[in-house]
Amino acid sequence: MDEKERQRLLDDLLARQAKGQLKAADRYAIGPQSMPEQDPKARRRNVSEVATGYTELQARLEAMRCLQCRNAPCVEGCPVRIRIRDFVTEIAAGRYREALAIIRENSLLPAICGRVCPQETQCQEKCTVGRRFKDSTQAVSIGRLERFVADMDYADEGMPNVAPETGMKVAVIGSGPGGIVAAADVRRQGHAVTIFEAFHKPGGVLVYGIPEFRLPKAIVRKELETLRRMGVEIVCNFIVGRTRTVAQLMHEDGYDAVYIGVGAGLPHFMGIEGESLVGVYSANEYLTRANLMKAYEFGAGADTPIAMSRRVAVVGGGNVAMDAARTAVRLGAEKVYLVYRRTEKEMPARVEEVHHAKQEGVEFLLLQSPRRIIGDDECYVRAIECLKFELGEPDDSGRRRPMPIEGSEFQIEVDTVIIAIGNGANPLIRQTTPGLEFNRWGNIVVDEKCRTSLEGVYAGGDIVLGAATVILAMGQGRVAAAAINEYLADKARKRL
Repeated sequence: MDEKERQRLLDDLLARQAKGQLKAADRYAIGPQSMPEQDPKARRRNVSEVATGYTELQARLEAMRCLQCRNAPCVEGCPVRIRIRDFVTEIAAGRYREALAIIRENSLLPAICGRVCPQETQCQEKCTVGRRFKDSTQAVSIGRLERFVADMDYADEGMPNVAPETGMKVAVIGSGPGGIVAAADVRRQGHAVTIFEAFHKPGGVLVYGIPEFRLPKAIVRKELETLRRMGVEIVCNFIVGRTRTVAQLMHEDGYDAVYIGVGAGLPHFMGIEGESLVGVYSANEYLTRANLMKAYEFGAGADTPIAMSRRVAVVGGGNVAMDAARTAVRLGAEKVYLVYRRTEKEMPARVEEVHHAKQEGVEFLLLQSPRRIIGDDECYVRAIECLKFELGEPDDSGRRRPMPIEGSEFQIEVDTVIIAIGNGANPLIRQTTPGLEFNRWGNIVVDEKCRTSLEGVYAGGDIVLGAATVILAMGQGRVAAAAINEYLADKARKRL
């Protein structure tokens, strides 16, 4: 469908809607609007964003697919409870500024969430349209619509209101999505907020973990600039637990409350032979070098070296594995394998990311898993030995357990192996914060308000949930901020 056809369809739908003649069947018949994107061959050699965004007509037609359900079930699937039906209705009517204002009531990061959040397992999973077709990919494309209005980039868009100064100070440890939201919501109440970031650039996983071709860093910088305009101070190269401890921040530096949002940055490895060979990376290291330090620029100003690989094996089936594999493609690898021990159906990665990886030439080796990594005489990776699997009964995650097939070993010639099987909690906060309760996986234990075992200390995101999503971290940042504001208000009353 070209733009003229879209315009005729939209005009017809709007005319019938004005007469009260637009029915649910008419909305079902519109069909999902496909996302425009770069040609797969062209994007293999650049880091520009793959998805280029809806046109205005696409966005309005997609919004017209919404049934405007009275109970708005989609909101149940949104961790920050955006009024989805209302902002989608505004887009359908062409009132984009109003749509963005509705989103910003609950989300400071619409351009980011619209790009990287797994809507198909959250808000879109609850969508009545998707349930009608028994397929969340057929639901109203809420994330794409959120991105559309966020990208309108109104030059005169106002800064969030900030209440008069209270004299209270809050430390936010980590500048990822949860920290950004917590800082904004606390600052809105007039409390002084300082974000402490361990890296030399703020943004957390948004800048070191998600590639430029999925999330342009200029978008993250813009959102962080909003925080600065609100009066939030951001201090980089500051490792809480080394530079200062949580106790020192509170008892010596005068912070009345602390939010811990340090993420889960400790990579898991498989414990197999050969993982110490030259050419074996954790996905964290590989993506941090490529994203935060711009290793993709090679000799043109990159802050860090990275291996120029010829044949790469990425182990894992999540979004991080897809990001690593697609980054390897862009760094010039001739062959990139994605090794996963279950089938594609069990992959936790987003359907869109799997689709893009395949388009870009990543070869999927399913029902296979590494048994050992083989090196040459100089301890460089030269091959990976894999074992074939078949699926057995479901395990605790509900996915069918992979069972090895004896005698099925085979080797693949590679010079780089990237392990992307998940992350755990960095132990630094645990080692340096007596009295803070952790579970057996090293995650901080919190209650329903994100309060920890220490008074005035709150936590959220991956350090609490384990490796999760941007929007879930944001949701916890919002819950924690509300609890911090309540705590500080009570503290102020006691001082009177």
